[in-house]
Amino acid sequence: MKTLLAGVVGWPVAHSLSPRLHGYWLAAHNIAGSYVKLPVARQDFAYVVLALQRAGFAGVNVTIPHKEAAFALAGQIDDAARATQAANLLVFQEDGTILARNTDVFGLRSSLENELGITTLKGRHVVIAGAGGAARAAVVALCALEAQRITVLNRSQGRAEALVRTLASSFQVQLATGNFADWPDLAADVALLVNCTSIGLGHEPQFMLDLKLLPATARVCDVVYQRSGTALVRDARQLGLPAIDGLGMLMYQAVPSFAAFFGITPEVSPALRRYLEVDLA
Repeated sequence: MKTLLAGVVGWPVAHSLSPRLHGYWLAAHNIAGSYVKLPVARQDFAYVVLALQRAGFAGVNVTIPHKEAAFALAGQIDDAARATQAANLLVFQEDGTILARNTDVFGLRSSLENELGITTLKGRHVVIAGAGGAARAAVVALCALEAQRITVLNRSQGRAEALVRTLASSFQVQLATGNFADWPDLAADVALLVNCTSIGLGHEPQFMLDLKLLPATARVCDVVYQRSGTALVRDARQLGLPAIDGLGMLMYQAVPSFAAFFGITPEVSPALRRYLEVDLA
């Protein structure tokens, strides 16, 4: 029986939970397959991807800092990747072409739907902190959930404005920008705050927005995952605000990847979350 091969490419990639996640599904479905971590420096990305394709891999997931390079490398692109100008999934097709997909959009949308319900954000105001690739995926996901107004805040407002310019013509939603100093004027009517900065990874001493300014009905989401939740998630819960960590997004974004690599659409379950939380601990 042929062993199906896939993996995750990043730099660094040692922290990735993806092999454990895909390994859980491989065992659950009794599939002869392997999913491995592939540390690849930025300058080697294109060469390594093509080598993996020739070596018989079904495809790879792509993480920091390669998502834009993955988008540029592909011969075919799905709508989510085109909207975000980034790809986290490369599928090696039988005719030799490479299909780029962005499943981060699906992952965040599905996580929010599961935690909040499909209509919770309809007609509401959402604030996104950050203006990088994760923020771009968040905008697309929140448009699909019919948020009425999305404000992108960033330390450099110019970067937020550049993000909005590339997306404004594609979606029927009010897109606005600002910097973190604008938060006190915005917080009172926010239904959801989404952190798409690197703060949850420990790159900053603390979150820059005061959660106490949020209404009691607001929710908080961090796209980063950590053991016991990031500081932002813990702070929100201490204030009585429902908070969503990035583990749900991780699990849901992996579903279409696993289906593309191994031919079966797996299930996101509480048992899977508990399994991954053991590894985080």
